[in-house]
Amino acid sequence: MFFDRSWYNRAVVEPVMGFCSKKEHQRFLQQVPEFEHMLYEDGVTIIKFWFSISKEEQAKRFEERRQDPLKQWKLSPVDEKAQELWDSYTRYKEEMFSKTHTTFSPWIIVKANDKQAARLESLRFMLNLLPYKGKEEAPVRLAPDPNVITRFHRKMVELDL
Repeated sequence: MFFDRSWYNRAVVEPVMGFCSKKEHQRFLQQVPEFEHMLYEDGVTIIKFWFSISKEEQAKRFEERRQDPLKQWKLSPVDEKAQELWDSYTRYKEEMFSKTHTTFSPWIIVKANDKQAARLESLRFMLNLLPYKGKEEAPVRLAPDPNVITRFHRKMVELDL
């Protein structure tokens, strides 16, 4: 099962931007592990990737979007405020990790300043994790690069490097 980042907007984006109340935010953080545990008990494999980029890389990507008429649609008013609210987003992100990272549904941190490496290593992670016919005979390396993919640990100091 895949949830895109909008599933976790209630944990990070909505409280930063004032789109939800404190009560709604706290209820979400309480319910996420409960819901994910129900999925896990039903045999669903949950993979939660956090594609982590630096503040500088985010600024560079936003500027590229502003300049490219084919990518301007990707830039929203919420995105426009992201750089200015970086520290607040970081605090809420860290709280989300702290309250929703579990053994049955861990956060996988993907260093994503290099988009291509991030995508390829994420695919490797999935291919390495999931069972399927022919996996043992794969002609390519399936183990993800630990310099790109790592499991979240509560003692991590900084993610967005």
